[in-house]
Amino acid sequence: MPEIKKVAVIGAGIMGNQIAMQTALHGYEVFCYDIKEDMVKSAEAFSKKWFEKRIAKGKMDKEEAEKIQSRLFFTDDLRKAGENAGLVIEAVSDIVAVKKKALAAIDAVTPEHTIYASNSSYIVSSRFADAVKDPSRVLNVHFFNPALVMKIVEVVKGPHVSKETFDTAFAFIESIGKTPVAVEKEIYGFVVNRIFSALTREACYLVDQGIASIEDIDKAVKGALGHSMGPLETLDMTGIDLEYNVYMEKFRTTGDMADRPAACLTERYARGDYGRKSGKGFYDYRKDE
Repeated sequence: MPEIKKVAVIGAGIMGNQIAMQTALHGYEVFCYDIKEDMVKSAEAFSKKWFEKRIAKGKMDKEEAEKIQSRLFFTDDLRKAGENAGLVIEAVSDIVAVKKKALAAIDAVTPEHTIYASNSSYIVSSRFADAVKDPSRVLNVHFFNPALVMKIVEVVKGPHVSKETFDTAFAFIESIGKTPVAVEKEIYGFVVNRIFSALTREACYLVDQGIASIEDIDKAVKGALGHSMGPLETLDMTGIDLEYNVYMEKFRTTGDMADRPAACLTERYARGDYGRKSGKGFYDYRKDE
């Protein structure tokens, strides 16, 4: 496969934006795309503020920051993002129909050799790989939030994925300063989120049943299991809306009532209390601001 020089990130939310920035930090030309102009502007504003803070703290000089920013672009023009891209990183909602639509659209404007890496948190790529002309170039490449900080990235060997695609994606992750973990077979949730989901589902069950307070559940997990953050604190950080949509997508697929999101997630999702991003979730962050 041709060498990757340009990367397109589809979806300018928190994850997509930080993935784009991480990639630009390591020498790649990057276009961060979103269909919504306000998302593009918000991502660009976050990026500029982040570089300003790095300079102010002495962690990066102005010349270096300007050099990195000169290869990082934010756009709502899909063709501009996709043309000549060797790699597309998809970071849209964890809903199969949304992923298929996004991949089909970008596949129409990218070169024949482009690899499509989905940042899906749970859904295996074989469920949406047929959205592009060559499914062998579609795989899961799962970053963790915050993408600028977390080192581990899961790279998944789906049954449809060519060896060249997997090897190229694995090497790319190493090239941007991350530590890739090879997931040898497709499985819903991969490695980390299967373990994390077991923890958060039990934590949400305890909340719904009134077994212990939110604060005490997190305190117990941190103090007894040695976790740096409690499961409910972590849900606030990653996004309650994301967790809700993950469960709903699985429920749509299986029809199993046990796969529905917990009541405490559903209630907060309905109120728009998504966690840190909205100012309130299991905890109230507005006083911190």
